[in-house]
Amino acid sequence: MPSIITTSSDNSLSLCQLLDPEILADPYPLFHRLRREDPVHWDPYLHSWIVTRYADVVRVLHDFSAQTAPSPQELTAKGLSELNPIAQIMLKQMLFLDPPAHTRVRSLAAQAFTPQRVEVLRTHIREVVNVLLDTIDPNGKIDLMKALAEPLPCIVNAEMLGVPVEDYRQLKLWSQDFGEMLGNYQHATDRVRRVLKSLGEMTSYFQAAMREQRLHPRGGLVSSLMNARIEGESLTEEEVIANLIVTMVGGQETTTNLIANGVLSLLRNPEQLAMLRADFSLIPPAVEEFLRYESPSQHTSRLAPDDMEMGGKRIRKGQAVIAVMAAGNRDPERFADPDRLDITRSDNRHLAFGWAAHFCFGAALARMEAQVMFQSLLERFPVWTLEPEPLKWRGNLGLRGLTVLPIRVEKCNSCRPAAHERSTQ
Repeated sequence: MPSIITTSSDNSLSLCQLLDPEILADPYPLFHRLRREDPVHWDPYLHSWIVTRYADVVRVLHDFSAQTAPSPQELTAKGLSELNPIAQIMLKQMLFLDPPAHTRVRSLAAQAFTPQRVEVLRTHIREVVNVLLDTIDPNGKIDLMKALAEPLPCIVNAEMLGVPVEDYRQLKLWSQDFGEMLGNYQHATDRVRRVLKSLGEMTSYFQAAMREQRLHPRGGLVSSLMNARIEGESLTEEEVIANLIVTMVGGQETTTNLIANGVLSLLRNPEQLAMLRADFSLIPPAVEEFLRYESPSQHTSRLAPDDMEMGGKRIRKGQAVIAVMAAGNRDPERFADPDRLDITRSDNRHLAFGWAAHFCFGAALARMEAQVMFQSLLERFPVWTLEPEPLKWRGNLGLRGLTVLPIRVEKCNSCRPAAHERSTQ
């Protein structure tokens, strides 16, 4: 949970500028200014250092502490005791743990998301995508978010968890609510109330899922975390629930935004869309470029483990540092012509999934879902048109995504059949 502010600022280099919807719609000029003018910047409004160069972001992700979740005692001292139930959950989530505690939990969860296990799901995920595509009116207007980008990862996520797939819409609503606490700086009372309500409902839901697993085992991550033993010890119920929640949020929000941001990026760069339509072998590198170009996860917080120097600045032990992965992904010192979408980009070691110990263990699944979605959508409806309506980005400052994406999809009788015979495999 980043430092919480109760007022916005007029500081032109502060990340609080993202509270302005126009800047949130295109944050990259702000990130370029930060990287050019003050790449290791003290933001007095967030009480944090902001780092924006690729190399510095890697260093922070690799070497700094992830234990940024505030304790209930700290929140109470700041007059924010209403957030304590959220903090108690976050303190147990692998996202906010360092080794060895982080290793203990992550190793269990990651077993369900190995590239080999994920690849087995490719055919099934294509079936899920085709069912979703069957509901689309040919040559009609759709909201890509509601029709495809949201339901696919939600359905897959429910199956990976081992809970009833028909619950995916409710899981999505909870995921969006909890994601608001992970990606925002400002303290908003209405948001807190909503998240607290969702947190209580999620806790009850996963408690019931654990009881059901004991009576009728069905596999999935709920069962894996419940039954895992590390050196003879099991996870507590609170640890299981906390990490089911963060896995659910990560598995849904990131993939939804990857798919939608990628579609929008292609619509804004029609020559790249035409290239992809003509050659499906470009889909894997295209997905990597979408991750770099419009990173679904924009930034994350860390704590300095010791006094140190970075970019000519003295960072004190325990100070908060916000690593802006989206800025590092457009660093011209690392990527040639970084503001250009290039689906053929070969040297593309982006930061969208993090780095080192906290590299997203669901990355293989997110990539594969996106690859299947793009190929299936282009096979069925190769012509896309962006509807002339204003785009609205979610108010979540850290998880970049749209609220709606109105497009028109069409079949194309004149498109070359050969394009549909190529494969992402």
